[in-house]
Amino acid sequence: MATTTKLTDAFKSHPVHVPVHKNLDFDSSQELPDSYAWVQPANLPLIADPDSNSDTVPLVDLSLPNAAHLVATACSTWGAFQVINHGIPSSLLDRIDSAANSLFSLPPDKKLKAARSPDGVTGYGILHISSFFPKRMWSEGFTIAGSPLDHFRQFWPNDYTKYCDMIEEYEREMKSLCKRLIWLALGELGITWEDVKWADLNGDFQGNHSVVQLNSYPVCPNPDRAMGLGVHSDTSLLTVVYQNNTKGLQVLREGNRWVTVEAVPDRLVVQVGDLLHIMTNGLYPAVLHQAVVNRTRKRQSVVYVFGPPESAEISPLKKLLGPTQPPLYPAITWSEYLGTKAKHFNDTLSFIRLPAPFIGQSDVNDNNSVIVE
Repeated sequence: MATTTKLTDAFKSHPVHVPVHKNLDFDSSQELPDSYAWVQPANLPLIADPDSNSDTVPLVDLSLPNAAHLVATACSTWGAFQVINHGIPSSLLDRIDSAANSLFSLPPDKKLKAARSPDGVTGYGILHISSFFPKRMWSEGFTIAGSPLDHFRQFWPNDYTKYCDMIEEYEREMKSLCKRLIWLALGELGITWEDVKWADLNGDFQGNHSVVQLNSYPVCPNPDRAMGLGVHSDTSLLTVVYQNNTKGLQVLREGNRWVTVEAVPDRLVVQVGDLLHIMTNGLYPAVLHQAVVNRTRKRQSVVYVFGPPESAEISPLKKLLGPTQPPLYPAITWSEYLGTKAKHFNDTLSFIRLPAPFIGQSDVNDNNSVIVE
């Protein structure tokens, strides 16, 4: 599927239709407005109490000699895991968390000076997936795709450069971590950089695209009826989440149940995205996840979305295919995939899936359940 569509154009092809200027002043709200009273999709379990489950998302220590095996196992069984000893300086995580807190603590009128236009990508506002849900989400965000210079000037006219420099440093560190994690995961499947056509010499990812998303989930007067972030999978190869000291991120586990990811300082949450799902022919499933809100504590997260170059064609890797393992998906670029997901949202992997030949054995579908062809 050849394309000349830019990645930013793919985002713009599905604008958010809720006017940004009508955003709620969360801090002054004493009751949950009806427009925020959440309705969970019928095919999903009810919103889970973040303190109710005992299951634990895998924790991987990247300093261990068997880290690659642990990463691959977590990718194949959960589609998500936490990492420690990841190499990202604690001071950088503290600084970006502090910057996010400073941004979201600004008065509403000042934040709206850097509002993202309905068809824009970078700026302050609600998340793009908001338009897929009948109710609004109890959250606000700031998206960075490219330079945040102009918007940061609106927020911090006297010292915006230090915030821009911090974002650049964060992106460099996160890109390095994502590169390391991807090769650990793929290496366990027998994949080398020569097998990935769009990887540069020695497996580098020059020309890759990424997005940084700052999220705020304010204290909510009725968290049992609200949702911070609706259920979805990411369009990325990998997504790395830093949540401060307040938990709220939940991943969908086998048995159709939600598991809350503990919020521990210096831990990073890694999630398999749709494009890595496609590359591994479904061996590493894209994880469905959501974020719940809190009655007494504000929660923040910093999300790094790591993807390939916009023109790179993503398809199941040939080494993973065979007579009984046919390709499940066609070749598709990130831009094309974003455009398709703008129409089909969480059904996109099922929509683009190739017709399965009769192979007389179990296969895995896009909802991670077993089917017989």
